[in-house]
Amino acid sequence: MEPEPVSSGLYPVKPLPAVGAVVFKGDAVLLVKRGKAPACGMWAIPGGSVRLGETLQAAAEREILEETGVTIRAGAPVLVFDTIQRDGRGDVQFHYVIVDLAAEYISGDPKAADDAADARWVRADELAGLFVNPATLRLLREKYRFGEKEFHNDDNS
Repeated sequence: MEPEPVSSGLYPVKPLPAVGAVVFKGDAVLLVKRGKAPACGMWAIPGGSVRLGETLQAAAEREILEETGVTIRAGAPVLVFDTIQRDGRGDVQFHYVIVDLAAEYISGDPKAADDAADARWVRADELAGLFVNPATLRLLREKYRFGEKEFHNDDNS
């Protein structure tokens, strides 16, 4: 049987598995400014592709270290979603199935590396001033109630 073609991410032959890690340190979450498509220029949960034979947790720990220099211990999944981007002709340009994992901060100071243009700890009150990926905002608000008040002030007092 012939092996399937390997996809680089751009115009894939099938959806590609990817991971992210939701890492908190004190009152801040670790975010990266994406340096490449998809979502180039947007702040998001750090992460990347899963390699053959690698667990989701091992992939998240490796990717966060490569992308930010921060060491984490990855835990259980908190969100699974896909991101599909089409080009002007309607062809699928990117298709990732992303599993975001809860993670524990171990050590390190964020420094952008790999495909990140920037990396830093972001407090809830800073989210409104950043161009944040909608999936990241939804995850932080719904699962962690992080940044919720800054965007939705339902208090009438």
